[in-house]
Amino acid sequence: MLRVAFHTLGCKVNFAETSTISRQFLDRGFEVVGAGDPCDVYVLNTCSVTERADRECRQIIRRVLRHSPHAYVIATGCYAQLQPDEIASIEGVDLLLGAKEKFRVFDFEQNFTKRALPQLFVSCIDESLEFEPACSGENDGRTRSFLKIQDGCDYGCAFCTIPLARGASRSQSFGAVLQQARVLADRGYKEIVLTGVNVGDFGRMLGTSLLKLLEALDAVDGIERIRISSIEPNLLTTEMVDFIMGSDKICHHFHIPLQSGSDAMLKRMRRRYLTREYWDIVEYIKGRDPDAGIGVDVIVGFPGETDELFDETHLMLADLPISYLHVFTYSERPNTPAAELPGKVEPKVRAERSEMLRILSQKKRHAFSSSFVGRELEVLFETVSANNRVSGFSSNYVRVEAQADDPLSNEIRNVRIIGLAGDHCRGEIVTAGHGGTIAQPLTYDFVLS
Repeated sequence: MLRVAFHTLGCKVNFAETSTISRQFLDRGFEVVGAGDPCDVYVLNTCSVTERADRECRQIIRRVLRHSPHAYVIATGCYAQLQPDEIASIEGVDLLLGAKEKFRVFDFEQNFTKRALPQLFVSCIDESLEFEPACSGENDGRTRSFLKIQDGCDYGCAFCTIPLARGASRSQSFGAVLQQARVLADRGYKEIVLTGVNVGDFGRMLGTSLLKLLEALDAVDGIERIRISSIEPNLLTTEMVDFIMGSDKICHHFHIPLQSGSDAMLKRMRRRYLTREYWDIVEYIKGRDPDAGIGVDVIVGFPGETDELFDETHLMLADLPISYLHVFTYSERPNTPAAELPGKVEPKVRAERSEMLRILSQKKRHAFSSSFVGRELEVLFETVSANNRVSGFSSNYVRVEAQADDPLSNEIRNVRIIGLAGDHCRGEIVTAGHGGTIAQPLTYDFVLS
């Protein structure tokens, strides 16, 4: 039995896609092992959102070949699509697959014997416009499933390589999403995370919408939680917020990219909203549910960001009633409009600004978590540590740890929050709750129409 290991960089879409690729290996009798274990085949699903992600990819490949020098190394994902020659130049890489090819590993290789020179199968992204279904929930140690419902993007933000790496926006068919959700529910998964590059754009080319999909998923028996991974502020409508607030299943957790708190910078980035619109939707959410969790993406050091414009971002984020930040330090991406813009920010200044916002994020997360001390949260437990401590997340994305005599993986319990431990809450389980265990590995046929 050959051993195969997987490593995923980047977004939740990549995690869903890696899980789908792994099932192809399982179906052919491979043993899936951990990413750090000796293996015969190693599959790396890459990211290229920043130069740091590119560098990490190269480092991982070299590290794999140190502990498994005879491993057949496959690289796929966004970095492989955008810069295949860079990865191919790393000694020891055997096969590169682009966006169109990543789900057809066995069409290109059967024997997995090391090669003197790598094979490259990377089609032009214009040829990669079919929607490829993907779903996590197997061999990844998670109790939540990432369900890919959308791919690609038409927005053309000045800093982004996604349209180059993944192509135009496209969606899974309405019926196929519902069928996948029902199978996941039948297999015992209690939370489904809807993922995509631009999830809010779901269904636009199919004559439907994300709101209609949420309404249909809300009626699927067996699903206890539905979480939206991320949604653009211009696509998060008050009508959608109202429906989410009225649902017993859809999580009151919103991850809404901002990128900058300066209107001048938003225009320079080619974003499709201004700060007032962002403020309005955040205030509307908090007006409906003050306990709703709100995460924010922000980029620092974009060309033209002066000290004054950064201060606008810092001030806005300090004032916004949000829960946490994901801070990205801008790095030039080849073939993007931003790479040619004047006003480049010195790397040292970028790093200083990133650190300022990360400190702000810690304060925001601490304040949000602290607000629940003495109260109860409903927690879906995911992991169990060696000392019988269980860990999971509430609907509004508060991480909670508690002591438990029994393994509670994939069970939902009410937990009284008694304090904080670092960036998460400590709690005491107060109800028997409901739940179960995850069944055997998930297998099913995707419906594509």
